[in-house]
Amino acid sequence: MTPSETGKKPNFLWNLFTSLKLTLGLLIALALTSIFGTVIPQQEGAMEFAERLSPTLVSILSSLQLFDMYHSLWFRLLIGTLALNLVICSLDRFPAAWRRFQAAPKLDRSKPFENVPPHRNIAAQDKIDDLITLAAGILKGAYKRIHQKESDNEVLLFAEKGRFSHFGVYLVHLSVLIILIGGILGSLFGFEAYVNIPEGETINKVRLRKSQAVRTLPFEVRCDRFSVEFYENGAPKEYRSDLAFLSDGKPAFQGSLLVNHPITHEGITFYQASYGSFAGNRAQIHIRHEGDPVNVTLDVEIERPYDLPGQGGQFKVFEARSDFMKMGPAVQIAVKPPEGEEVRFWVFKNIDLIQERFPGFFERFPKFNPGAYKPYRFSLQSLESRYYTGLQVSRDPGVPLVWVGFFLIMIGLFVAFFTSHRSVWIQMDKTKRGVNIRVAGRANKNPVGIERELDRIASKIKAKMDKKYPV
Repeated sequence: MTPSETGKKPNFLWNLFTSLKLTLGLLIALALTSIFGTVIPQQEGAMEFAERLSPTLVSILSSLQLFDMYHSLWFRLLIGTLALNLVICSLDRFPAAWRRFQAAPKLDRSKPFENVPPHRNIAAQDKIDDLITLAAGILKGAYKRIHQKESDNEVLLFAEKGRFSHFGVYLVHLSVLIILIGGILGSLFGFEAYVNIPEGETINKVRLRKSQAVRTLPFEVRCDRFSVEFYENGAPKEYRSDLAFLSDGKPAFQGSLLVNHPITHEGITFYQASYGSFAGNRAQIHIRHEGDPVNVTLDVEIERPYDLPGQGGQFKVFEARSDFMKMGPAVQIAVKPPEGEEVRFWVFKNIDLIQERFPGFFERFPKFNPGAYKPYRFSLQSLESRYYTGLQVSRDPGVPLVWVGFFLIMIGLFVAFFTSHRSVWIQMDKTKRGVNIRVAGRANKNPVGIERELDRIASKIKAKMDKKYPV
């Protein structure tokens, strides 16, 4: 019950939260803040944007939490205030709607028949029982609940439909509230993360975008295969990841992940975001001994020692990079001579191109000189390369609620705008000349629609009387 109905003095806070002005103000505030959230890049995109701003402006925007607005305390308070406003508005007005819904029809009302237009005032010569059957048959085509009251010289028929239309606005309120709750749940308990999975490997941890903290998944993800197709100009055309989701080491679900075709498993959604390549576990190394015409080419594994030709010691590929210093594939060689300290240096695959671009580069920097360990000279013939798939990972527990709210708001808007509570009265008065029939009605919405419906009912009564349909 509202404060006025209970006889209590109106409460300031109650009046504030039942005010339509507050609702409009909150909606305007949300619209304005959403503009800021659209114009100002959020979360990871904010870093690049902030580099173009002055330190003072960055400090102001950061203090206002505008770089992560949708997770800020003030935005959540704004959403919570709107939700509270909807709840209190509904509680304040719902009792009156419930009383209208439960109200019993009053068949002895005379007000509906005031100012009935002439074309809905019909004179009939038939028996009143026949006219009652005729009118009731017409009403049953559109109305389910028909009531009848008889007196000595009068019969009154009453029909209604659409009582549920009183609750359309409350269904909209409920749906908006569900959507807001879904948004808050996603903000509080959801996460956004990323992970790179090498082809053939399995992970169960991701890195959160906002805090860079590691989060453990409730299952494992394995990339069974990664494939990429290119256009003629070298741009990627399509790339896909064949993923397997493991529970207790056994595949629980398998699927192919494509751009704009995410996969959801146990409430966590995976998006194909990027891809790349990294050095594999094998390389082909060519070794030339100065003064010795015999050259050796070896297929080697990373971090496995091999003997140098001519008993010059041992070497191993200590590290491999698919694109070292943006100069292409390279490996780090560690040579252990028969006597003395270990020697380490990098060997690039594209030596000729690097020398052409940076003359004297290898002579000035011994750690990049492939001939740093005399009298041997190393060259990298090939390096095994493996793809990795870059995935965006997110969990939003509020999504199901948002979908429920979306469907409910569609139903609520339909009920609120396209249905109405319609009541129709048909009065039959016995006179000396026969029976006088009057058709009246009302609706809580769409007055033009109820007038047309009353005209159709009156027209049908006249038409059936003219054709003298049998009872």
